[in-house]
Amino acid sequence: MRPASPYRALLDANPARHSTIDVLGSSTHYWEYGPESSPTVLVLIHGFRGDHHGLEAVSAHIRGIRIVSPDLPGFGESTPLSGHHHDIDGYALWLAAFLEQLGLSGRAHLVGHSFGSIVVSAAVSRGLSTPKLTLMNPIAAPALSGPNGALSKLTLWYYRAARALPLAIGSQLLSNWLVVRVMSLVMVKTKDPELRRWVHQQHHSYFSSYANRDSVLEAFEASISSDVSMFAPTIATPTLLIGARNDPISAVPAQERLHSLFADSQLEIFDDVGHLIHYERPREAAQLIVTFLGAGTVAEAHS
Repeated sequence: MRPASPYRALLDANPARHSTIDVLGSSTHYWEYGPESSPTVLVLIHGFRGDHHGLEAVSAHIRGIRIVSPDLPGFGESTPLSGHHHDIDGYALWLAAFLEQLGLSGRAHLVGHSFGSIVVSAAVSRGLSTPKLTLMNPIAAPALSGPNGALSKLTLWYYRAARALPLAIGSQLLSNWLVVRVMSLVMVKTKDPELRRWVHQQHHSYFSSYANRDSVLEAFEASISSDVSMFAPTIATPTLLIGARNDPISAVPAQERLHSLFADSQLEIFDDVGHLIHYERPREAAQLIVTFLGAGTVAEAHS
């Protein structure tokens, strides 16, 4: 039996509306929460190999704001891009086109988690206008040259081997249950046994929901060859950085350096959590976001 979501009641009280549009050849699926008439719009961009479910717990806590949460092209239910690579340039172009087609250019506040933090930072650096930018568990430093450089290179070899092998074998390698569980065990930090079980279930349910091996490898190469610090010096937008003291991907000194590179930013660091703020501390993250935006409220846990 699957563990029940600890945020189920909040999600039931704030149900999603599912839509699809074509963006750069990708049949892009997105979900909306909150009042459609709200003047404040928040667009959430999830991390690598995830989909909109990853940020659903954050959405569940926010009231009074229109939230738009797409699956990135090639992940979840969204099909791959056509005529564009699944790299940072491709995803930045897609994000700008996605917002334009929804009539949200220049007025949607952006939130990016993990790999999503690179995508939104790159798009804003390239001229995408947003009133305020929030980066949750931002990728603060180069993956290949940082303390996890050897692990990143090993993982890159793993992905390339999976693409080179025959389709059936390569696909099985990428979605191997043990590999997904090891990743989940490394990332999860909560001591709550029910929450731990739910996080593992989320990873097993959605971590392998990608379109094909080529797009997932392209996205992985993008995730380890770029980081937010490459774009931060050119971003003047007010920015909220939500980091974690035990993040195995971005150490605190790297997060503090990233904070110093932005022209206008604030850094909030959570204790006793790692790279899964969106799963383990969604209410606190939601509170920081609504305070930063000066709009909306955070639902009570019993609502």
